Amino acid sequence: MSRPLQVAFFGECMLELQGAPFGDMHQTMGGDTWNSAIYLRRCTPRPAVSVHYASALGDDPLSQQMLARWASAGLELGLVQRIPGRLPGLYLIELAPNGERAFHFWRGQSAARAYFDAAVTPLEAGEAEIDLLYLSGISLAILDGAARERLFALMGRLRARGAQVVFDNNYRPRLWPSRAEACAVFDRAFSLASTVLITLDDHQLLYGHASLVEAQTAAQALSAPEIVIKRGAEPTLVRAAGEAWVEVATERVERVVDTTAAGDSFGAGYLSRRLCGASSAEAAAFGNRLAARVIQHPGAVIPLEAMQDLMEA
Repeated sequence: MSRPLQVAFFGECMLELQGAPFGDMHQTMGGDTWNSAIYLRRCTPRPAVSVHYASALGDDPLSQQMLARWASAGLELGLVQRIPGRLPGLYLIELAPNGERAFHFWRGQSAARAYFDAAVTPLEAGEAEIDLLYLSGISLAILDGAARERLFALMGRLRARGAQVVFDNNYRPRLWPSRAEACAVFDRAFSLASTVLITLDDHQLLYGHASLVEAQTAAQALSAPEIVIKRGAEPTLVRAAGEAWVEVATERVERVVDTTAAGDSFGAGYLSRRLCGASSAEAAAFGNRLAARVIQHPGAVIPLEAMQDLMEA
């Protein structure tokens, strides 16, 4: 029997608060790569696929509770670091009536930012077993320059031995000292990835393209073997290595409740089907289906029962 595929997500999971300022708050957790890891775990068969989350937490009770919940959700914890004295990051979500959200962050001293402070991280120590590494623009934004260089070196070593490297272009301007620095970092990530997941308006915002058409043209010209371009409600564009571009329709929903994790869930849905042998178009169709389900529920990670039929599919 072949060994399970080892998929590792690198990034930051934070405590999440939802509610009106000075009103009742609902506490949970979330973060772009963590959201994707949870959805991938739900949508891939066990034990054929093992899903690891590489991040850092503190030695406080909140961190311990977060770890317990990660484990109960099926994530492997061998790539997690515990850093004494550090705490998880925190963010607050305010929802508008149309489902769009505003975020407020307290993450400057979060444990995840110090992941590469160790001489050798669990991710680097275990790289020989990793078949797919998934990271995002936010994963890169929380690191300093030296840590990014180590992560880029890891990406290069993985690609060199034939492992997959997936980069999701989540771009949050407030996390970067300048757009020029962000552009340089994203250029490196795009060049090292085997699959890139692009949210088109993020690409336009980062590179200063005058229109979405210009941003799309630039995205389609990237050298990555596999490119997925998410265009909101417009059809998703996909191109696998050696194939032509294909448009994949999105799914319409009657009411959008919360767009949090729409892109995160799409990426997980897409990869879940690619790992199971589906074509890029089939994978994008499933990703769109999962994202449409997610935005009809509040919060980043929807209840299991709300997507049970998709998991069974």
